[in-house]
Amino acid sequence: MGTKKKAEKSKKLWIKVLAVIAGVVFVVLMVVSAMGSSWISSLAVVKPGDVAVVDFTLRDAQGTPIMTSNQQLYTQLASQGSGVLYSKQLTITANHTLATGVFPIPFYTSSTGWSTQNQFALFSTEYNTISSGIVGLKANSQKTISLSTAKPMTQFWSVNQLAASNMSLSSVQTGELIALGVSSTANAAEANSTEPAYVRIGEVSNKTPDGITIDFSYPSVDVTVVSINPTSS
Repeated sequence: MGTKKKAEKSKKLWIKVLAVIAGVVFVVLMVVSAMGSSWISSLAVVKPGDVAVVDFTLRDAQGTPIMTSNQQLYTQLASQGSGVLYSKQLTITANHTLATGVFPIPFYTSSTGWSTQNQFALFSTEYNTISSGIVGLKANSQKTISLSTAKPMTQFWSVNQLAASNMSLSSVQTGELIALGVSSTANAAEANSTEPAYVRIGEVSNKTPDGITIDFSYPSVDVTVVSINPTSS
């Protein structure tokens, strides 16, 4: 009798265990069902050819934001009197090489709003670096991508060129930011170009009696992947 009672007790115990396991599985299935396919999306990473939407912040050599699509950061900096430009999020194809010299990015200003004339110049080398740099990132992943190049992005403006742009040497100080016109056919900033131009923000890195040197490079960009649109197979 003792052996029979032990067997019945063991059987009841296993029935309870199985009932608990079944209950847990049911709860897990309910949770997964409620999540839909979002949990699968959270595991996806950016692959070459995917189209990703990213938040980004371009920074100068001092780490100062020059342009951002982060509304919270823009609002904070604008309230402090910063001249940071505000843009929409960047839609970029991963591991893609740009065929043109400039990738235009629309930006907003308090005086002109989203004017069609407000087009910022992201150089092809920068676009290509960001495009390859986001490969392997998941949605909501953040990364700082180096945009430093071996070739300096600087231009010298003489006193005469400054005058042609209604500027005087005495009024310009080292560290000051200056808006430049950038041609869509070449990665060069022009002080007096008559061609349609995109905007590039440069910093006065040096000043002599003969003129000023403007650095229009951006050593780094902070990116956050917002969404990933996988390549169709």
